[in-house]
This record gives sequence, structure tokens and C-alpha cells, in this order.
Amino acid sequence: MALVVQKFGGTSVGDAERIRAVADHVARTRRSGKDVVVVVSAMGKTTDDLIRLAREVSSVQPPREYDMLVSSGERISTALLCMALAELGVAASSFTGSQAGIVTDTDHTNAKIVDIRAGRIIEALEAGKVPVVAGFQGVSTEHDVTTLGRGASDLTAVALAAVLGAEVCEIYTDVTGVFSADPRIVPDAHKLSRVSFEEMLEIAAAGGRVLQLRSAEFARNHHVPLQVRSSFTWEPGTWIVEEDESMEQAIVTAVVHDVSQAKITVAGVPDRPGVAARLFRALADRAVNVDDIVQNASVRGTTDISFTVPRTQVAAAVEGVSEHIGELGGTGVTSDEGIAKLSVIGAGMKSHPGVTATMFETLAAEGINIDLISTSTIRISCIVREEDVERAARALHRAFELA
Repeated sequence: MALVVQKFGGTSVGDAERIRAVADHVARTRRSGKDVVVVVSAMGKTTDDLIRLAREVSSVQPPREYDMLVSSGERISTALLCMALAELGVAASSFTGSQAGIVTDTDHTNAKIVDIRAGRIIEALEAGKVPVVAGFQGVSTEHDVTTLGRGASDLTAVALAAVLGAEVCEIYTDVTGVFSADPRIVPDAHKLSRVSFEEMLEIAAAGGRVLQLRSAEFARNHHVPLQVRSSFTWEPGTWIVEEDESMEQAIVTAVVHDVSQAKITVAGVPDRPGVAARLFRALADRAVNVDDIVQNASVRGTTDISFTVPRTQVAAAVEGVSEHIGELGGTGVTSDEGIAKLSVIGAGMKSHPGVTATMFETLAAEGINIDLISTSTIRISCIVREEDVERAARALHRAFELA
């Protein structure tokens, strides 16, 4: 039989009623003649509650114990969903990440998958059962429980779909698909019927929260078709597939904004080889994720370097730079958490000039100043003030006629 992997996020299994609804949907898929592997996240805000509890207990959370704690939420979801499936007469078996054979490196809290030994999952399928797998977790090569990073239940699902040869990996969430902009701030945003892997990667990297970035990368690299759907309406969602070069691509597919970043500026560093290398090595050693980078033109042999990081990592970034400011030769480091990133994304940008001009003209007409700029072949991103980003997103959505 054809195999489908279905992943359900935290809101999809947020309470008993939602779990029963998910079980009904899985049962319907199974009765349609398909094998099903299910991956679930923790219920609702369970992971956030566990993290808050850890902070109340101690100011120190050893990474190994942190992973042991936060991985427990998904295990609750798997067991409850199996019970709900049993109520419907569907045989199911729950699996932790380690029981599912997901082997990772030893990097706690952000582990990378190194192997999937899916023998027990295959045995369950051959026995006519629905395997229900705890997302977001695995077991390290040193036999410790690890987690794959926030939102990584998507990655669990895609990785299992790749190994098991699934015909599709369905990602069920609280939205009906991928939109041309965030419909909460752009009322005339519309659901996209399909986007390419490359576009989805850029959307995820630019701050789109529908699909985790690493899962999109894994799906592209292993040619796993994805569909993002709503677990509340069950209507068809957005297909994420290989780019079809025979089709005419939209110039701009989506406008994406991200208010989770901050800007760090290192002032007065000498403009000579090796300075940037030492700066970003200091950040890498603290596991700080650097995004956009801009270095100003040299004035009298010195320059300023600005870059963006997640707001959750501002303290680590400032501390890391400050420790090395003497050897870097800089005059100081500052942070700004009042910024936002605004991006326009589209595969058609590769062959259509003028997108940059339209974007900048639109922002200028709105009186919105641009701080930093970065680009790829199918993306243009600007850093603007956070208070301007929603107005800017609506203006760009109109300018590129995405309604």
C-alpha cells in the first residue's frame, strides 16, 4: 500500500477533543487504503511550560537534563493518540524518537540526525498498525536522549518520510497552508496552491513560521513532496515540490516579515584581513546564529560591522564580542532589538529585473527607512524599524499585486 506520513503540531493535539479529531482523520486515511505513520508534537504549550518550570527550579539547566525534560511532552501526545485510535478500532503503537531509530550527534538541544534505523516502524506497519512517533527527539551516538531544536517535529516527519519512501509528507498545523503574506497583518493575503522547495527555504529562513527551515532543507535534499494543511478544516493546503522549469514563475510569490531578530554593531574595528574571521569565530564558539551582515566602507582605516541575530541570543552575542573587543581593536559594541526583517521572495525574480527598484521605491513612498540589505537569487531582504514592518508588508503586497 502507499504510505503517507502525517505530522500534527501542538495546536492540532492541544486537548482531548483535538486528539480525538486527529485520530478520526488518521483512521479515515487508513481506511482509504493507505499505510500511515504519524508524528506528533507536544500538546499546546507543554514544551513552554516545561521550560518555564526548569527555570523556576534552577538557573542552571544542563543540556542533557534539559533534553530529557522537554522531550517528555511529545511522549504524552503519542500515548494519548494511540489510545484515541484504539477507541476507533485502529491498532497503533507509540514510539519515542529513540525507539523509532532516530540516531543523532551529541549536540544537545539542537542535535543533527546522523542515521534512521526504522526497523521497528517497518515491523509495526507490516503488522497492520499505525506507528505514532514522538517528534523533535532522538538518541545520540552516546545513547543519551537528544532534541533536534524547536519546531523540529517537522524534521522528524520529513526524515521518516524519506527513509520509508512515503508518497507524501503532510504537515498539519493551525493554518490552511502557505500564504502570500501573514494574513493577520495583510488582510488580502491568499493561500498559495504550490511553492518550490527553493521558495519555501527562503520563506522559512526569512521568518515564515509555517514550516521549520531544516525540514524544508531535508525535504529538498531527499526529494520528499510536502503538503502543508490545516488540522482544523482538513481542506487541501499548499504543495511544496520540485521547481518545474517548464512553468512560468511568479515574479514575487510572498512577502515575509520577521520580528524575532536584533541588530548588533561592532564599531571602529580595523579594516584589515582576519578581523571579521576572529569576530565571527567568537560568535560561532557561543553557538550564536548570525543572519544578515553588513560592513561599512573604511574611514581612516577603521570600519563598523553590523549583523543580525535572534533576540534570544543578543546577550550571548554581546558578551562574546565584548570579550574579544580588545584583540579585535574595536571601540565598542551595541545592540538594537527594535528592528524587523522584511523580505520579498519569488523564483521568477531570477529572470525579471526591476524587483529591487520596485521594493525600494515602495518603501520610500511609505517613508520607511532601510537599515541593512541582503539578497539571494530569489530573495531581497531589508532591515527596517519594527514599528514600520506591518505597514511595509501591506505596501509591498499591493505593489507586487499579490492580492
